[in-house]
Amino acid sequence: MIYELRIYTLAPGTQGEFLRLNRDVGNPIRGDKYGRRVGGWTTEFGTLNQYVHLWSYDDLNERERLRRGLAQDEAWAREYVPKIMPLLLTQQNTILYADERVPFAPPDDGGRHVYELRSYRTQPGKTKAWLDHFVVGLEARQKYSKIVGLWSSDVGGLNQVVHLWAYRDLVQRAEARARATTDPDWQAFLGKGMPLLAEMQAVILVSTEASPLQ
Repeated sequence: MIYELRIYTLAPGTQGEFLRLNRDVGNPIRGDKYGRRVGGWTTEFGTLNQYVHLWSYDDLNERERLRRGLAQDEAWAREYVPKIMPLLLTQQNTILYADERVPFAPPDDGGRHVYELRSYRTQPGKTKAWLDHFVVGLEARQKYSKIVGLWSSDVGGLNQVVHLWAYRDLVQRAEARARATTDPDWQAFLGKGMPLLAEMQAVILVSTEASPLQ
């Protein structure tokens, strides 16, 4: 399975209109016919005025076939795309492969959550080494909060690892991260993993009404 992470930067002041069109026009047309929608969010902290959405496909061949079908969908091309394009400043996408050692695990408590998307760029050639250290250290980190998914990039920005976390609220996030900093096993991972990184980015995400992940 592959995942596609798409990030759209919206013109200031247009987010409400974009979300309305996405909810009322785009989602009913597309549904899961052209890829499985994993989640959709807006950014709360970090880079603002962004819509972040995550899709999954069986493989690159399925993605190509379904994306071609989407482009040929008359309702999509006529009723949705022309309306959202004037609202967009930039679009970017990254093809991701999940780390098989860390199963995708949505929250199962039935409530709404805030999500944190963290994207790290490793030193060239060091992605596998960072992931190996991270997977070992994850047992200690998950004592304080659970990871939703872990991926590495294949197309788009290279040498990237992406991980998604869910929290009940920002207070729980702050508490979990504070407690993790005192855990010796997590600190041992940081000592090994940090020298392998070139860049770290994080954004706090809020689920849209239509997002499967809430």
